[in-house]
Amino acid sequence: MKNSLKKIVFNDNNKIDSIGVLAKRIQNIHGIWNNSHHDDVGVEKILRLFLALSQFLFPGIYIKHIYWKKGNNAQDVAMDIYIISKVVFPLTLLYSNWISASIAQILVIYLLIETLLYVPTLIFASDLFARPNSYRRSILMLFFNYLEISFTYAFIYACGNYLNRPLSNWYDSIYFSMTTLSTIGYGDVVLDHRWRILGAIEGGNGVILLGWSTAFFVSVVARMRTLEHDWMGGEAIVHPTLSGPARDA
Repeated sequence: MKNSLKKIVFNDNNKIDSIGVLAKRIQNIHGIWNNSHHDDVGVEKILRLFLALSQFLFPGIYIKHIYWKKGNNAQDVAMDIYIISKVVFPLTLLYSNWISASIAQILVIYLLIETLLYVPTLIFASDLFARPNSYRRSILMLFFNYLEISFTYAFIYACGNYLNRPLSNWYDSIYFSMTTLSTIGYGDVVLDHRWRILGAIEGGNGVILLGWSTAFFVSVVARMRTLEHDWMGGEAIVHPTLSGPARDA
């Protein structure tokens, strides 16, 4: 039973990096500072440095470092659990009506900031990441990030009198948050005029996240079509980019 469970969760391609996660992040920061990867200057370089340094403010990097010597399998599973926990946490608070606790509000917003910084880090500091084990896993994790953002904004809306009508059910704020994040906006529930900027911020988050995930998916499909073409042409060429999207270094 134990071996079967291990086979389901892990794979046989377990690799252990010779350099620790924290040490590798510090090397990457030095690389940005010294322009080792890109000749960026001004605002771009400042932003890249900020994104690289911001990783040390959140638990994700330390979770990966704890499981570093156990290999990339253990790292990925630990991060899966962490990301799913970030999805379940605000949902549990909403369902249990634990929305008035200050510590819960601070923690939810803190975890949201970590997720919101993840996408621009991929865009502006992609050289900080190694190639991931699986593109499919990266897309799945991005979907969980989307759910987390939606549920966290729903929690924020439920904490105060932000909407134009009282919430009759615990999931009403989730409905409004999902329609806002996906930029559907039916208009049956709207924010009070004093808090409209909050809805605009969430809508902007949704546009960026959905746009990036769509572009990422299209690039994966294009690479898969290239590989299929090579196979049909009698050349079984495995492209390096198909070994998986960049796994957190």
